[in-house]
Amino acid sequence: MYKNIHFVFDKTVKSKSCKNFFLQKYRNTSIKKAEIIVVVGGDGFMLNTIKKFENFKKPFFGINKGSYGFLMNKFSKKDIFLRLNKTKKIIISPLKARLITKNNKNKSSIAINEVSLFRQTRQTASLEIRLNKKILIKKLVSDGVLVSTPAGSTAYNFSVHGPILSLDSKNIAVTPISPFRPRKWKGLIVSANNIIKIKNLDTKKRPISAVADNNEFRNIKKIIIKIDKKRKFTLLYDKNNSLFRKNKFEQNLNKQP
Repeated sequence: MYKNIHFVFDKTVKSKSCKNFFLQKYRNTSIKKAEIIVVVGGDGFMLNTIKKFENFKKPFFGINKGSYGFLMNKFSKKDIFLRLNKTKKIIISPLKARLITKNNKNKSSIAINEVSLFRQTRQTASLEIRLNKKILIKKLVSDGVLVSTPAGSTAYNFSVHGPILSLDSKNIAVTPISPFRPRKWKGLIVSANNIIKIKNLDTKKRPISAVADNNEFRNIKKIIIKIDKKRKFTLLYDKNNSLFRKNKFEQNLNKQP
């Protein structure tokens, strides 16, 4: 039973209007004493909030006041405690990316949806992709490539014609972005036990950027990506609006002619 809530609100006009409603009706408990974190905003704000408060090991319940709100629940004036105590739980693990820049600086980040590599200038990217130690693609000439979790597979990954993965899938998707060579390579689905290594073959003429969800890193020379199984985030959803249901809806929509 959830009795103590810590609310987190985005700074948008839509979120501020909800802030007055919730804080007049419910007490905003401190993060340490709360049993659950309620996030009011959009998907991007939800991703940032999960990462910000991950060390508190609390479940997250998102309320959509953004645009699409795939990770969120619908806004309702119904008693929030009744909603929270009837929710379905989903546990997800993020991608962990270790990045090495052109100047040999080490960076790291996690991504709940995807890690994307993009060309940084008008020049196409020239990339080598390895699966563990084995060369998968010797030279991919494209606008970039992305690695997606099952939770993120319906987002940017799907927009660049990547596969939709079931939320309970033990796989990740590797999807090229506007591939020029090899033309017929559409990407692949690999086990989440694998490590993806991507190298920029021409850092001087063809610089690339990496984006982990919404954290950007410039002038990347190499990136190593894998599922971080030690990290687990708990997301809560209304029974009739679960992430599984949304994911399945997107899969069925994709099957339509």
